[in-house]
Amino acid sequence: MTSTIPKSAVKIRDALRATFRSGLTRPIPWRQHQLYQLARMAQNERELICDALQKDLGKPRTEVLTSEVGSIIERSVKSAEQLPEWAKTEHPDVGDWQKSWNPAIYKAPRGTVLIISPWNYPMILSFQPLIGAIAAGCTAVLKPSELVPTFSQLLEEIVPKYLDPNAYRVVNGAVSETSELLELQWDHIFYTGNGRVARIVASAAAKHLTPLALELGGKSPVIIDSAYDIDLAAKRILWGKCNNAGQICVAPDYILVQRDKQDELVKAFQKHYNAFFPKGALDSPSFGSIVSDSHYKRLTSLLSRTKGEVVLQGRTDAAKRKLEPTIVKDVAEGDSLLEEELFGPILPIVPVDSLKQAIDFVNARSHPLVLYAFSDNESMKQQLVSETQSGGIVFNDTFQQLAVSQLPFAGVGESGYGYQFMKYTYDTFTQLRSSIDMPKEAEARLAMRYPPHSEDAVKALTAAVYRSIPSSRL
Repeated sequence: MTSTIPKSAVKIRDALRATFRSGLTRPIPWRQHQLYQLARMAQNERELICDALQKDLGKPRTEVLTSEVGSIIERSVKSAEQLPEWAKTEHPDVGDWQKSWNPAIYKAPRGTVLIISPWNYPMILSFQPLIGAIAAGCTAVLKPSELVPTFSQLLEEIVPKYLDPNAYRVVNGAVSETSELLELQWDHIFYTGNGRVARIVASAAAKHLTPLALELGGKSPVIIDSAYDIDLAAKRILWGKCNNAGQICVAPDYILVQRDKQDELVKAFQKHYNAFFPKGALDSPSFGSIVSDSHYKRLTSLLSRTKGEVVLQGRTDAAKRKLEPTIVKDVAEGDSLLEEELFGPILPIVPVDSLKQAIDFVNARSHPLVLYAFSDNESMKQQLVSETQSGGIVFNDTFQQLAVSQLPFAGVGESGYGYQFMKYTYDTFTQLRSSIDMPKEAEARLAMRYPPHSEDAVKALTAAVYRSIPSSRL
């Protein structure tokens, strides 16, 4: 994979900015065509995409088609279909005396934007933001991850065949090249990745007062109600953890379960692991590999230092960067497995003695991207909603919330900010441009605003100061 930045970054950005200012991206039919072209690209080039992600990540073909290719086709087409409604100028409901002013909210594209995507789900996390940028009428640079070189190089080759290269460019490179891109002024930056790099991106954006969205991660906990079906909870948690070998920002990171239910949960995990992978996950075509040697070493190092008891011992293959799902029970505060987001197929179980202890454990840490909870108790669900903070909260399943395109996806605090999915992504790349159009006929009513002010004018202008306030008490 070759670098395309040092000599041409400014040239590329300026060319895209010129395209934006030309008005090319403004017409709705033009945007719809680009979205349909993106869907065609995903559909037509799916075999090349599957092959690239198999080579880079060992990703199972079915997983790529379901979670990456299919999602992009579906959301591109639906965004194109719904775009005319999204882009309509809004006219807010105002008082009768202001209606003649024609108050309006125009949906304006932010301009020329930079999208920096990660390696773990490189297709969906590259093109999902781009769908919103295209729909909004922006031009964009897409910077895919250097950790998936085959896929990133493929994007550089196929994107110009489908999308207008005057408006959308793929730029490859590594850390130094990304840093050069960040030195430039953009109208919006959309970054998906980890908190350490996010701070670098945010600092670079701040120099130009550039707005940005940060889609990060964190340690997403699972709380299990002791009254819930433990066997079903284990099945659904394990499935969510096995997607992309646990290398996804919404993967269950650790489990909080009543102490006397821990062993029952472990047995259920063992049962469902054997059902999912009868011959083990190491050579299963349904289980991926770890992205790089450094990530593999990080995971095995965390495992080597845990004080918990390994109760489902995953086999390893360093040469293939393979690490089978590994369950560790009796993990306590301060354990290596609680130091950082695991981002791999390791699942620690933290026993607790009460729901309050579980909630306190979660609240003592940075706000996660998602909080999972397994319970049929509506009171417990509402308690978790009101007493915890997280980007999302999901009851009685894991991972599947990503299939609901109508829900906003975002973090809070350390897990990021800025919304995406369908219209929410469109909104991220759209400026709400407020407007009024004052008619000449309004002059008679406006006369009171001009000095000198008569007593009646002062009374009318200050009426809000003396309005009645409803009585209230706690």
